[in-house]
Amino acid sequence: MIIETRTPRETFDVGKKIGENAKPGQIYTLTGDLGVGKTVFTQGVAAGLGITEPICSPTFTIIQEYESGRLPLYHFDVYRIGDIEEMEEIGYDDYFFGQGICLIEWANLIEEILPENLIKVTIEKDLEKGFDYRRITVTGLEEA
Repeated sequence: MIIETRTPRETFDVGKKIGENAKPGQIYTLTGDLGVGKTVFTQGVAAGLGITEPICSPTFTIIQEYESGRLPLYHFDVYRIGDIEEMEEIGYDDYFFGQGICLIEWANLIEEILPENLIKVTIEKDLEKGFDYRRITVTGLEEA
C-alpha cells in the first residue's frame, strides 16, 4: 500500500488510521531519514489507539511506553543501540511478544532479533513534489 501525503496533518491521519485498526502483538518498523515525519506518524498511531499523552521520540531512552490507550504502544528508537545485548537487557521480547503494539525506528540495526511477521512502514520525501510531500509505503498489513 502506498499513500501520498502533502501536509503533516495528512501524515498524522495515516498513522491514526493504522492505530485505529492495530491489533495486539503487531510490530511495525518505521524507516525514513531524519526530519521525514516519523514522530508525526507515531503521534497519529497513538491518537488512533486513544492515547492522549504527549508522544516524544525515544532517541535517548530507547523505548517510550504508552499504556493509556486501547492497546499499549511501545515506541522504540534503536539508533543508539551498540549491540543486541542492550535490547536483551531491556527485555525486548516482553514487548515484541506482548499484548501491545511495537513501533520501531531504525529497525534495520536489530534485524537479527526481529520476528518474521512485521509491518514495514517507510516514509520518504520528494522535494520536487513539495516541502511537505511524503510517500508512505506500508507492507505486511492487510488493507482495510
